[in-house]
Amino acid sequence: MFNSKGINPKLNIYKLMRTTKILTLLLTAVCESFILSCTKDKEPVAVNSTTPFELRMTDAPANFNAVNIDIQAVEVKTNNGATVMLNVNQGVYNLLDFANGVDSLIASGNIPTSTVSQVRLILGNNNSVVDSNGVHSLDTPSAQESGLKLNVHAELQAGVTYYMLIDFDANHSILQTGNGQYKLKPVIRVITQAISGSIHGTVSPASALPATILAINGNDTITTTTDAAGNFLFQVMAVGTYTIVVIPQPPHLLVTYSVNVNVTLGQITELGIIPIP
Repeated sequence: MFNSKGINPKLNIYKLMRTTKILTLLLTAVCESFILSCTKDKEPVAVNSTTPFELRMTDAPANFNAVNIDIQAVEVKTNNGATVMLNVNQGVYNLLDFANGVDSLIASGNIPTSTVSQVRLILGNNNSVVDSNGVHSLDTPSAQESGLKLNVHAELQAGVTYYMLIDFDANHSILQTGNGQYKLKPVIRVITQAISGSIHGTVSPASALPATILAINGNDTITTTTDAAGNFLFQVMAVGTYTIVVIPQPPHLLVTYSVNVNVTLGQITELGIIPIP
């Protein structure tokens, strides 16, 4: 049936319905895309993905007057492929100065939180041994180029400071050759140990952010601030018991979350979500 203009009304209705359906599908797709993008934007933000790391050196007593090692650089490799050059205290170190429990800080820095697979000590040319006959040059094959490579397996956590102790055995590491010269063939024991802990938590709701967090231990107070997702991390914390106080944005009120938060050596104390009324 056609109207006075020769147009079939049923056909117009069909076209209108089909156009409406297409617009609805397009609108739905746009909305879904918008929702997904908003959801992605609200994913939690990582507070910290690095670990403070120190390299220290010690030695056992040896039958020499001095064993001098010229340390110029320290490189750390992790199992995820990262290579980090630490901030090194360059210089000549007499290993015998660090006997009987004494150690010295050689290098430090932040490395990606993962597993340390290798530490490489790159030496200079001023290596020597002092015995009763005087000073002798110490041959250190390849140590100036490829370095002294120490293969280790040390798993690290974010926010926890670790130190690695390199224990030279000078008596077994220094070999005397047939011509009276000395050669370095290192016998080294490596010990990795955590020297702090940390506290992690998340403040909610978003209207309370950014919030200031206080960690109180006796007369000491440490402060930090939440990130955009409400996360906070106190790192390099001394072992002990802390009171956690949250100062949110108005009109939210100050909250004493806990008076008994324990920090354990080498561990992250997880507080979870801290709800702010």
